[in-house]
Amino acid sequence: MDTNVIIAIVVAVVVIAAIIIGVWWFGKASKRSVERATDEAVAKGVQLATEDTEDTEHASNADADHAQHAEASAASAEETQTAAVNAQEPSASAAAPAAEKSPVAKTVVETPEAAGTRMQRLKARLSKSGNPFGKALFNILAKDQLSEADWEDVEDTLLLADVGAEASEQLVEELRNDARIAGQSDPAEVRAALKDKLLKLVGTDVDRRLNADKEGANKPSVIIMVGVNGTGKTTTAGKLSRLLVSEGKQVMLGAADTFRAAAADQLETWGAKVGVPVVRSDKDGADPASVAFEASAKAKEANADVLIIDTAGRLQNKANLMDELGKIRRVTEKNLPVDEVLLVLDATTGQNGMTQAKVFAEAIGITGVVLSKLDGSAKGGIVISVQKELGVPVKLVGLGEGPDDLAPFDPEGFVDGILA
Repeated sequence: MDTNVIIAIVVAVVVIAAIIIGVWWFGKASKRSVERATDEAVAKGVQLATEDTEDTEHASNADADHAQHAEASAASAEETQTAAVNAQEPSASAAAPAAEKSPVAKTVVETPEAAGTRMQRLKARLSKSGNPFGKALFNILAKDQLSEADWEDVEDTLLLADVGAEASEQLVEELRNDARIAGQSDPAEVRAALKDKLLKLVGTDVDRRLNADKEGANKPSVIIMVGVNGTGKTTTAGKLSRLLVSEGKQVMLGAADTFRAAAADQLETWGAKVGVPVVRSDKDGADPASVAFEASAKAKEANADVLIIDTAGRLQNKANLMDELGKIRRVTEKNLPVDEVLLVLDATTGQNGMTQAKVFAEAIGITGVVLSKLDGSAKGGIVISVQKELGVPVKLVGLGEGPDDLAPFDPEGFVDGILA
């Protein structure tokens, strides 16, 4: 046999043997890989099953703890009953993909205080506050045979309380001509006369309801919150969401204050406590109008009852920032009509607040005023002057730092409180 033929046969045998060995080794390796993957999957399944069991046990324990807490709370007339544990809905956000990766947090959803009990509590708080407005007037008018100096003191008291010059002159003139005050004064008659005159100035025939509460209101009804820095605007937006939730409304918040650090986080904290979703940007300094647009679109899609849009605090002398408010309104109205623009004023700022109010009215148009920090202030007369200057009612007042220290403004409760 030829040598070349022999060599060729040997090479062929070697190649075939190598192929057979390779195939056998690859099959064995694949089998080990499959077995290893199977073992890992089984182990993972056991781990997940264990975690599910632990989660179930934790949930059961949490439910039991909350049930005991609810029973203890019911025994106290001064405490608000804590609602059952519910899974918190993740906030609607421009950074939705990131939110989907995070586990759904669990929180106790609070039950806000009802509006009726708020008004009674706020009236009592106002009567005990350091607001000397009504008390000072009563002490002067209760004197016998008022002198010109006394009437000057009455007018000075009104001006210091920020009632405004025109309203102060009107009130003094009416008090001078009231027979219950002239001559020998009966304290009860003086108080009745003063109450009548103050109620007339404050206004008892004004519709102070939020537009969202009126018959035939749009759904969703959009409320835009405006105001300068430091008035408590974002806090008021959070408190307003609680008030609306207490009335059984489905609320959504839009965090269009993208310039102040952590403003959106602050709003989310308020929303989480009562199960209200918040639409926000995933970065600071984003376009506020784009957030408002997204929030209005999501509120429309969710068929919410009310959308509250928080905006950045503006300095009244910054025209470009005021123009931004107009842009926010125009963009929002591409999806939903804006029913309400609430101006948040700090009652302690007095006539400076009036300057702010006029500029905001020109920039975006306002439908109502929220007076924050009315407790402990001698500036209660701003209720009268702001309504007289703007022609819009005070709809809500804040009297304290508590989460439910915001209530619909009640003229009679206000006057009774400052005269108490």
